[in-house]
Amino acid sequence: MRKIVAGKLHGIYVTEANLNYHGSITLDPDHCEAAGILPMEFVEVWNKNSGARISTYVILGERGSRCCILNGAAARTCQPDDQIIVCSSIYLDEAHITCLKPRIVTFDQDNHILDRLSYSVDLDAHGRYSFSILDEADEALAIPALVSGA
Repeated sequence: MRKIVAGKLHGIYVTEANLNYHGSITLDPDHCEAAGILPMEFVEVWNKNSGARISTYVILGERGSRCCILNGAAARTCQPDDQIIVCSSIYLDEAHITCLKPRIVTFDQDNHILDRLSYSVDLDAHGRYSFSILDEADEALAIPALVSGA
């Protein structure tokens, strides 16, 4: 079994840090559903501003609020307006990697959804893996890569 990305809120902005609540991250249910993240699911939280990385669990806030609130000890790692990545994962047998299509949601400064993307892993004719980032129309997007001679 391998730990694989299952869904991601990429670049969501922290709306509040609540040190006095008993832990977790509070997220808008609309955002969670868009990325396939469940209530009570453990997620990794990566702060793009500070580099801090924590693990916590999801609780659902008010639908449509666009909230992203770090609670309890997690509030020490993120401040309002920090941009973070919230990533869920699953354990998966490698043989099923081509069946998984993780959903990635990106955000603007007000936590409105900008893009709904997915990851796709396929096997070529030689049994080698290929990786694609797909937009909503299932069109492949450019993947950052080292350009030879650069």
